[in-house]
Amino acid sequence: MTVALVPGVFTDVIGQDEAVTVLARAAAAAGRIVAGEPVAAGEMTHAWLFTGPPGSGRSVAARAFAAALQCPRGGCGECNECHTTLAGTHADVRVVAPEGVWISVNEMRSLVLRAASAPSGGRWQIVLIEDADRLHERASNALLKAIEEPTDRTVFLLCAPSAHPDDVSVTIRSRSRVVPLRVPSAEAVAGLLTRRNDVDETTARWAASVAQGHVGRALRLARDPDAQARRRAVLAIPRSLTGIAACYNAAAALIAASNEEAAAATETQNADEKAALERALGAGGTGKGAAAATRGTVGQIKDLEKKQKSRTTRVQRDALDRALVDLAAFYRDVLMVRLGASVPLVHIDVEEMVRAAAARWEPESILRRIEAVLKCRTALDENVKPLIAIEALMVTLFEG
Repeated sequence: MTVALVPGVFTDVIGQDEAVTVLARAAAAAGRIVAGEPVAAGEMTHAWLFTGPPGSGRSVAARAFAAALQCPRGGCGECNECHTTLAGTHADVRVVAPEGVWISVNEMRSLVLRAASAPSGGRWQIVLIEDADRLHERASNALLKAIEEPTDRTVFLLCAPSAHPDDVSVTIRSRSRVVPLRVPSAEAVAGLLTRRNDVDETTARWAASVAQGHVGRALRLARDPDAQARRRAVLAIPRSLTGIAACYNAAAALIAASNEEAAAATETQNADEKAALERALGAGGTGKGAAAATRGTVGQIKDLEKKQKSRTTRVQRDALDRALVDLAAFYRDVLMVRLGASVPLVHIDVEEMVRAAAARWEPESILRRIEAVLKCRTALDENVKPLIAIEALMVTLFEG
């Protein structure tokens, strides 16, 4: 098998040539293992850790690799194995994405048990964990045991922002092959949007630039007027901070916007899940024993509601983080203009506002504002109450 011909499933893994080469070679080696042929040590392993900043395409690369492992041709992108894996319907590929803030130990134990069985129809039993940094400590321990004692045809694909011990335990990292990814260039993202999603070139270039290489966000900005409006509101914040009262008003508005976005993103799914659970538990039944059958189901509904609340909280925190990334990029643009740096702006559509701010603020003041935004992101990540963290940020941005 020629590695250069493999990347059918890797088409959407943009700007990651080195990683694609490594993964394609591993998929070819995996095919030889299935065929009973000898493979050199290190060509293929049972645990992989995909690292990279938000927008680098960790889960996209991991899914593509999973498809290449299941494909008889090493990732042709055309067969049933490739299509079902990429679509998330392959029977031997389990994808774990946290519904809430953490991945629970019970969920991980169940997946580890399932992964220990032989593939039902595919070539490998694959567990893909999209946010391995959100593994609860006990869930991480359960995963570690499985990685330390793998079965012959089980592969674990983990995705995390970095290989830092705060994201993934040192022990898990030491037993995994790390695949570092980088944020793709704006040109690569724009090309993907144009080719795959039929976005016109002008819009694609704008969305790729302001999304800072994040493919998913670039697509939302290109197509979703609500996402565009939320971004405009965030970029209007620096100009709105005219006093302490305005700081608190801006914080309240940002929190309210993130809550509304989270509710809109989860409301339909929450309602559908609850209705499905109630039907499964016998709600609405009128036959003999229906009342008795529905007794004792309150606990299960409460468990679902708790899970849904955690998921909504996660979506809200993600929305806030996107807003903070936009703010940090705005102040970065201001600093670049102030220093006369010959680098392209991120927020190319608000250049006039950026230059006006650069004329008023000293470089030290701009740096303090950038640092305040980054500290706020850290505070939210450490579960500081969002309103308190955002209020403190707004005051610092006002005072400079």
